[in-house]
Amino acid sequence: MDLLNTIDTTNLPKHLAIIMDGNGRWAKQKGLLRAFGHESGTKSVKKIIEASAKLGIEYLTLYAFSTENWNRPKLEVETLMRVLINSLKKELITLQKNNIKLNAIGNLEKLPKSAQKELLDVINKTKDNTQMTLTLALSYGSREELVSAIKNICSKVKNNIISIDTIDDSIINEHLYTQNLPDVDLLIRTSGEHRISNFLLWQIAYAELYFTDILWPDFKEQDLYEAIISYQKRERRFGKTSEQIK
Repeated sequence: MDLLNTIDTTNLPKHLAIIMDGNGRWAKQKGLLRAFGHESGTKSVKKIIEASAKLGIEYLTLYAFSTENWNRPKLEVETLMRVLINSLKKELITLQKNNIKLNAIGNLEKLPKSAQKELLDVINKTKDNTQMTLTLALSYGSREELVSAIKNICSKVKNNIISIDTIDDSIINEHLYTQNLPDVDLLIRTSGEHRISNFLLWQIAYAELYFTDILWPDFKEQDLYEAIISYQKRERRFGKTSEQIK
């Protein structure tokens, strides 16, 4: 059965975030080098981006490289950066064809200059696209993001730019990498792990969480549809009672 036809397009997550996990284990299971897992994972990225845009999801954020990933073996990090650059070059056509705007969050200055250049080039070329905003979390860590936001807010308080009494959720949001994105509605993590792994900790405060055992290179459109159908069966109360939201 094609699950696409069972999805209620009036009740989609506005902001979908995905922790793409399992590339290395996928390769290991097949007796391949981890690099092949990362290469294969890019195929799932393309499929999920196009499927999300086709559904009408407005914001898609993919956890592509964490601050902790810099601690991986040097060769693997170099492979991941190469895969990133090649993917950006290849997928520009896909983004333009689907009217998708590219965005990036994280400590981007830590990326190799070649990766930064390719990233900024694609961001500039897609900046006027309006169908969906695709955000890549690169060299991203939520704790680092929050520390940076707190430092910036403290500096503004010290310099009388803002008053400490005016600090609220909106002020904090304005100082996060995701200041132009809405809160996450649905967070998917592949590979059977049940962790958030320092990803969008502030932004997922009321997100629905969906975990699947499927390794990322095997995650296809039908798997995305299953996650969205699960999301649509849940009652999102945001602290209220069922009676209050009806």
